[in-house]
Amino acid sequence: MNHGFLKDWERESNEPVISRVSSKFHHKPPVKEQLSAALYRLRVQQNKLESAATRMQQHDKDIFSKCVNSQMSHDTARAAMYANECAEVRKMAKVTLQCQLALEQVSLRLETIEEFGDVARMMAPVASVVHSIKNQISGVIPEVGFELSQIGDVLNNFVMEAGEATGATYDTETSSAEASRIMSEANAIADQHMKDRFPDLPASSLASSPQRTGEASFSH
Repeated sequence: MNHGFLKDWERESNEPVISRVSSKFHHKPPVKEQLSAALYRLRVQQNKLESAATRMQQHDKDIFSKCVNSQMSHDTARAAMYANECAEVRKMAKVTLQCQLALEQVSLRLETIEEFGDVARMMAPVASVVHSIKNQISGVIPEVGFELSQIGDVLNNFVMEAGEATGATYDTETSSAEASRIMSEANAIADQHMKDRFPDLPASSLASSPQRTGEASFSH
């Protein structure tokens, strides 16, 4: 255990814990500054996902209109083509929405950590969620997945270094369970958003098609 760190940690008991953890990282910017930087980077990615989701919704709207027009013209083959394309766009939109919503919860948690400073305990689920989001979004928007991978590494380092500095430990099982809960809640909200934002496809036009492979990016 780093006793010097703990001595500095307790030096000013009326100071927020997060502002006293900095002595452990004397060779780096203060921890609160690093957390603020990580929070800013997460919000940038959150904004990218929000913009991507908006573009996907507009793209779906355009294709859906073509599907309906083809259906009304009794061009079933073309209607099926457009319907299947809508289905693919909606799969990506669902992933994007879920990841955007999960990042919102991550950002809120980081704000709490900034304020109260319980890094070792509260950061672990955050790092797990960022890792889960990275895995999901990489196939849709690779650049966001890459950035989240880097942010996740930073957050994992916070967990390990804060734990070493304070002697604190965290329950991996509990952390994973909380991360799963956050992702499940985001998924449920994303389901509702999908129902609100995307009209049902004409059942007669939705033909089965092989699952596509490869990545599709809606980022600019």
